[in-house]
Amino acid sequence: MPTIDDVERYLAPYGIQVLRFAAPTPTVEAAAAAVGCAPAEIAKSMLLLVGGRPLLVVACGDARVKSSKLKQAVGLSGKVSFPGPEEVRRHTGYAPGGVCPFLLPKELPVLLDLSLRRFDRIYPAAGDDHSAVAISSEQLAELTGGRFAEVCDCAQP
Repeated sequence: MPTIDDVERYLAPYGIQVLRFAAPTPTVEAAAAAVGCAPAEIAKSMLLLVGGRPLLVVACGDARVKSSKLKQAVGLSGKVSFPGPEEVRRHTGYAPGGVCPFLLPKELPVLLDLSLRRFDRIYPAAGDDHSAVAISSEQLAELTGGRFAEVCDCAQP
C-alpha cells in the first residue's frame, strides 16, 4: 500500500509538492476548506465497479458520475456501483477518503473527467486523508496514464 511519503517521492522529480494539513480532508468540502479553493477545484478520485470491473474516475468536486456516460466511455455494461472500504483498499492500495490517482496498480484503468479541464490547477489527494497536491489536468494525465473522457453530468472542456 503506497503511503503519502511514497507519493511525495514520486512527485518530487516533477516539481510537484505534497500539501499536508492538520485538519482531515476526506470529503470535497473539507479538502476545499484546507486548500483554500472552491469545492469544484478538488479532484476527487472515486473507485467504481462497472459490471464488477474496477476503474478509477477522477472528477471535479462538483461533478457527478453519470452511469450511462461511464459505461459508454469504457465500453462495458452492467451495474455501476461504489465498492465498500475493503474493496477500495484492495483495488487502489489506499483507504477511502485518501484515494489518490498516483502509484495505482497498473491494471486499474484511470479516467479523467473533462470537468477537470475547467481549472488551471486542481487538487487531488496525495495518499491519505490529510493531503493534496496542486497540479494541472494535463500533468495529472501524464503522471497517471489516465485518459480524458466525459463521464460526469457537468463535464465541460
